Amino acid sequence: MTVGAALRPWRSGSGKAAAAAAVLVLVLAGCGGDGDSSSSGGGRATVRVAALPLSDCAMLYIAQERGLFEKEGLDVRVQQIQQSLQALPALSKGQIDMVASANYVTYFQAQDQGTLDIRIVAEAIRAAPRMMDVLVPKDSDIKTVADLTGRKVAVNVLNNVQSLTFDEILAKQGVGRPVYRQIPFPQMGAALDKGQVDAVHVVEPYDSSIQDELGARVLVDAASAPVESIPLSGYITTKRFAGRNADALDRFQRALKAAVKLADADPSLVREVLPTYTKVTEEQAEKIDLPVYPATVDAQQIARLTALMEKRKMLRKPVDPSTLLVK
Repeated sequence: MTVGAALRPWRSGSGKAAAAAAVLVLVLAGCGGDGDSSSSGGGRATVRVAALPLSDCAMLYIAQERGLFEKEGLDVRVQQIQQSLQALPALSKGQIDMVASANYVTYFQAQDQGTLDIRIVAEAIRAAPRMMDVLVPKDSDIKTVADLTGRKVAVNVLNNVQSLTFDEILAKQGVGRPVYRQIPFPQMGAALDKGQVDAVHVVEPYDSSIQDELGARVLVDAASAPVESIPLSGYITTKRFAGRNADALDRFQRALKAAVKLADADPSLVREVLPTYTKVTEEQAEKIDLPVYPATVDAQQIARLTALMEKRKMLRKPVDPSTLLVK
């Protein structure tokens, strides 16, 4: 999907949907573009967040549904998008305040190119075993990763974190690269079923859904060595917003940490919340493989990803994640 695609409505801090949204540009244009929607004076503050319908955002929705944002005096309004890339223009113009589950590669590249001056509010997820896989049809002649050389593999966004990390896995095994095709996660199952691609590189909850519905076979765990536990996404804002709304972001961080604490004590909370904002069913949610949800930001871990980007020539100059943290 692109910026003009129909999206789900804003969800307030109470978790209730607001009036239906038509398109991201129109919705956000109506929200104003001064980049200062939040109050920094300690009163009630509004934070507008764009988020993907992925397991990455579970802590955002747990904090919302459990009243943790409300407890901190925050009115967090969530707008769903299908790709991190969609939110770049709106974040740049101040029409939204933050992107949850923001693909780090996209936003580090924007920082590198001068499109945005980003700040990392919190980590969303790190890779965990089987939370993202490369799947092939059950009757495919592709039996090993070496068989993928030159074959068509779907990724959500080209030249991004999926191909970056998977190329590293392939390099470790000494095999050639596939040909990547850009297909949004929700459309990958249909593309695989119709033979438009030979394999899909997919994350939860779509991973389990495609396996269940098509009987697709796991070819390789795309979160395996040498990219195991690598940070994949985070909560990203701009330097401008962070500078004007330090108190609100501090409260936002506290609410997320509280959500992680709840989920650590009771992992079923993640599986319960997934069906409320994704298409995954309650039954599927019970079986999916979850990522790691860090309670605090670790710049050294994020630097593993930026170092990999530098290695693959995806950055023009080195990026030090420690200089981009909201503290």
